[in-house]
Amino acid sequence: MTDERIVLVGGLWLDAPVWDGVVTELARRGRHAVAVRLPGQGDGNTTATLDDQVDAVLAAVDAAPDGSVVVGHSAACSLAWLAADARPSTVRRVVLIGGFPPADGDSYADFFPIEDGVMPFPGWAPFEGPDAADLDDRARREFAAAAVPVPEQVARGTVRLTDTRRYEVPVVLVCPEFSPAQAQALIDAGDLPELAKVRRVDLVDIDSGHWPMLSRPVELAGLLADL
Repeated sequence: MTDERIVLVGGLWLDAPVWDGVVTELARRGRHAVAVRLPGQGDGNTTATLDDQVDAVLAAVDAAPDGSVVVGHSAACSLAWLAADARPSTVRRVVLIGGFPPADGDSYADFFPIEDGVMPFPGWAPFEGPDAADLDDRARREFAAAAVPVPEQVARGTVRLTDTRRYEVPVVLVCPEFSPAQAQALIDAGDLPELAKVRRVDLVDIDSGHWPMLSRPVELAGLLADL
């Protein structure tokens, strides 16, 4: 088993166990993966900040003796990119699933209303269509029941990037509910300025909705193991 660690970071409302199927399959394939429990998303800490979450990801990166592949899902693509910015010499690759890296000064994930200091899961209406088409009623109920409200200071946190060496870190963009062609069109149009500056970007398709760790865990693990 290689000592290079695959660090898995879930997006909004997700706790670390969402990756269990992926972690198990990666272990079967001889890869060491760890899912990060983000402060405020699973520990009951509603006052957690974006910096707290970045620190949790960096702790997992720093614990890997031979470097890390950092995998960010959805909004947590920002956390993966922040890890590359903070540790450009030890983050070997960044994998972005269903999301894109932010620019310096962007808001982390100020997408939905804040209620009592947190951003709760808004229900399935905003995700109807390709995002959730491969989740049946049972999967949707289980997701909603397990969804962890995101602390306001995380959702409304400001992304700060400081080290241009992040552009030397290879990026793999996994395209679930959108196609590689659609992603490339966004890059070409200048809508993804951070990706446009990365020296190497590979676009990889996966036949799933927005949450392939739930609907296609074995396929996703195979993709990650083959990087």
